[in-house]
Amino acid sequence: MPEPARLRSTLATALVAALALSACSGAGDAGPEPRPVETSTSTSASASSSSGTPATEDVPAGLEDYYGQTLDWQDCRKGDQCATLEVPLDYAQPQGRTIELSLLRVPAGDQDSKVGSLLVNPGGPGASGVDYAAAATTYFNKPIRTYFDIVGFDPRGVGRSDPIDCLSDEQLDEFAASDPDPDDVPEQQLSDALLRQFGEGCLARSGALTRHVSTEEAARDMDVLRSALRQPKMLYFGASYGTFLGGTYADLFPDKVGRMVLDGAVDPTVSLVKGAEVQAKGFETALRAYVGHCVDKGDCYLGDSVDEGIGRIQDLLEQTDAEPLPAAEGRPLTEGLAVLGIWAPLYNRDFWYALDVGLKSAFAGNGKVLLQLADAYLNRGKDGYKDNSGEAIYAVNCLDRDEWVDPGEVARVQGPIIKASPTFGRLFAWGLTACGSWAVHSGKKPHPLRATGSAPIMVVGTTRDPATPLSWAEGLVRQLDDAVLVKRDGDGHTGYKAGNKCVDEAVEAYLVSGTVPPDTVSC
Repeated sequence: MPEPARLRSTLATALVAALALSACSGAGDAGPEPRPVETSTSTSASASSSSGTPATEDVPAGLEDYYGQTLDWQDCRKGDQCATLEVPLDYAQPQGRTIELSLLRVPAGDQDSKVGSLLVNPGGPGASGVDYAAAATTYFNKPIRTYFDIVGFDPRGVGRSDPIDCLSDEQLDEFAASDPDPDDVPEQQLSDALLRQFGEGCLARSGALTRHVSTEEAARDMDVLRSALRQPKMLYFGASYGTFLGGTYADLFPDKVGRMVLDGAVDPTVSLVKGAEVQAKGFETALRAYVGHCVDKGDCYLGDSVDEGIGRIQDLLEQTDAEPLPAAEGRPLTEGLAVLGIWAPLYNRDFWYALDVGLKSAFAGNGKVLLQLADAYLNRGKDGYKDNSGEAIYAVNCLDRDEWVDPGEVARVQGPIIKASPTFGRLFAWGLTACGSWAVHSGKKPHPLRATGSAPIMVVGTTRDPATPLSWAEGLVRQLDDAVLVKRDGDGHTGYKAGNKCVDEAVEAYLVSGTVPPDTVSC
């Protein structure tokens, strides 16, 4: 979730690959029997026109060449296959500038029994679907890898797909380290100036692309990709923000939905302020679960009770706000970086041990480990940022939701947010102001995702998910025309391949065999 400084509260939906590694090995039998996705004769892929698209497919006017393109798959990455997809920069002007999307395909283990091509997206916005697919053995169990070609794509503006560029690494470091909850007017002015510099940098470095990296446009790209794969129905697995991308696709193209899993769901109908409150509570709940685990083991380094442990962490954040800790040459551990360093391991219980080490070191006056965790969160390496995820997340989210709270209104709305999260509430409240300082305003407002008439969609939610609370998954299920909820009782972000066999079997039976549970599945 690379969302430094003030946008943290509205952008806590990304899945950081380096911190989402599952403890599961992916071993096991092939699982459920594969069954093809039902399609009507009118959309059969067996008959193709001269352009290569299914003969009866209803292609939007002016997009025929895009929908009919043939993907040139080439061997890459140890047996995987790579290709590019051409899409219009602006769907309102399809004959204008084009951009190329980077694709990677991991062929199904059993090509004779293959169900189809499963498009995958790990979240963000800004995380690489190419890298996600390339690590299929980490993220998907054997039944999925056996019966699906796993196809990852970097959405427009992300990774290798005409990546949006906004800041130098030095500027991005300054932005990430800035105060997430400014205490006075000069700090507020500096925060505004940094964010304005960010957005203006996108326009200066990336031009028109800055106005065309919305989720709706990325979803339209997905339909072009579906057609280029010669697949009449969409097969999709999306995690975190990937649920919003998938849900947007389903809302735009409900008749093209085949099987779709939305894991760690985002509910777009939650108001900006309420969303900050719910997410703040999610991170507070996750932190308390971490401290509670430490206390229950006995001889906890944080203290003898959860409240004592939380208080000690809060004191540390106050200290780093007043005086950053030494961590790396030229990069001290500020409050903003300390928060990211604490949040990162909360995404996966398997990384709680790293938070032990980071906090113990920080209490001893050394911020190095928490800085390393923050860098993993931001996908920053020793020599700079490994991708543009920290830039894309701002560009996409402020286009998708052109809403904000004026700085003068923060004090009025922050009460419930701070009550929900005494540790992180104030920075979530200040995060509400972010898009007001962004350089591009789309005028877009969120709306329910209905997907009226779609095939059944599976939504997965986790009880103590810090980034996408269970209530969001429940809300999305209520919106969608035909959806079923799989609920995991557990810690960490997202539910599939998180060590819960019940969740894994439900997801795999649905994707591989088309088995739709009659009601909510509680795992």
